[in-house]
Formats: sequence, C-alpha cells, structure tokens
Amino acid sequence: MSRIREKFRELKRSGRGGFIPFITAGDPDLATTESLLIELANAGADIIELGVPFSDPVADGEVIQRASERALRNGVTVRDALTCARKVRQHIDVPIVLFSYFNPLLQFGPEPFAPAARQAGIDAVLVTDLIPEEAESWTQSLLRHRLDPIFLVAPTTSEKRLARIAQQARGFIYAVSRAGVTGARGEMTRDAEALVKRVRSISGLPTAVGFGISTAEQVRAVWRFADAAVVGSAIVQEIERLSGQADLLKRIGEFASSLALNNRCKASD
Repeated sequence: MSRIREKFRELKRSGRGGFIPFITAGDPDLATTESLLIELANAGADIIELGVPFSDPVADGEVIQRASERALRNGVTVRDALTCARKVRQHIDVPIVLFSYFNPLLQFGPEPFAPAARQAGIDAVLVTDLIPEEAESWTQSLLRHRLDPIFLVAPTTSEKRLARIAQQARGFIYAVSRAGVTGARGEMTRDAEALVKRVRSISGLPTAVGFGISTAEQVRAVWRFADAAVVGSAIVQEIERLSGQADLLKRIGEFASSLALNNRCKASD
C-alpha cells in the first residue's frame, strides 16, 4: 500500500481532514528547503507538495512565479529537488508529492526519472500541464516504480476527461477550487464543492482541494466536503516575506501549525 493511500485511510479512521502544504524547492535556497520540509512535517502536514521551479509556470500566480524565479537563479533543477527529498527522508515519514511542469521532467529524461524519484523517497508526481489523453505511458512508468500519478481537475473539466483521469489517477485527485491560477483569495466559491461531488460520483479516490486556500477558516471550509486542503501561495508568500530572518523556520512552522492543528477535526456544522 502506498504511503499516501495509508495516510488517507488514517485520516478517515480518525475523522480528520488532511493538510497539504506546498513549497518550492530551492526557495530561498536548498538547505532551507530541506529544513522547511522537516518543519512542515513537525507542524502537522499530512502530505507535502514539493514544487520543481520552472521558467514558465502558467498555472501559478505571481507569488509562486517569484519563488520559481528565485530558485532558478540558484540553479535549482529536478535533480536538486530529488536530492533534497532524499536527504530529509531519514528525518520524516510524511508522503511527498513532486509538483512539476512536464518540461523539466522531459529534460531529466522520462525513463530515468521514475526510478530516481522512487529512490529519493518521492511518493507521487503531479505534472501540472500533462493532460490524461497524453499521459498513459508516463502513468505506466510511474506505476511500475510504485509512484502515484496525481492529476488536476477543474470546474471546467469535461465529464469525459474526468472519467479518464479517474482511470489513471492513484493516491488522490487534486481538485482546483476555481478557474485561473494559484494564489491566495479572500473567499471560497461553491465551484469546488460541486467539483468534488462530480469526482466522487465516478472515483473512490480521496479528493484534495487547492488554489486560493490561505486561512484556517478556508481550510476548515474545505474539510466540510473534501478529504484534504492544499495551501501553497500563502505559505510561499510567508517564506518570501521572512527570507533572511533568523526565525524563518520557526515562524513558518507556527503558520503551518495554525492551519493544520487548530482545526484538525472535520467540521460538521
């Protein structure tokens, strides 16, 4: 059984919602990324998304775009992200999802990538711009190496594509809360809840909701109808704001803890 599948079973048994933070590898530097992964695990992360920096992150808003730019200026590559994951595996057992665009993985090489990711302790891979109609050989490569392929679905995803994703996905399905790019928002729309209902009508996989979630209240709202909440831009923005400060790790840990621990039980009201 995959570590991700076991994590969602554990969450279901305990009646808890999952918390999935996102950070970009190499922002502000690789050593800090390693420490942040450990800090997030200690702060209550159930799964962690580790982003691979890319020069044209079309699905991301300004906050994560800037993080990618900082990491790329540091020369960070897919291999560096994998090395980072491998180094922290001796300290944490939290599942790690590698979050990337397809181009960096193509440059690494599709065939060597899957075994390298597995050896680094990666549990799943989400390729933002890889559509399911073109992903079958990629998906099979991941599955051969016991990696869960994660797919994005959006409110605009057709029923046909949704069914295809349900066939190929493992681990969980990532439901985008709204159309558009990543970035914190002041309020949630009802699009995400309707999308989760559509996913659950055709798939038994857990559903995580992301894009625009930035507060404990929004995390709690997501837990009312989904299995997990993903918080990316809000955390990355805090890393940017605190960069260079001696207490960066402590304050990011406190921020993540406020999202993950203060509202652990799924709301029923």
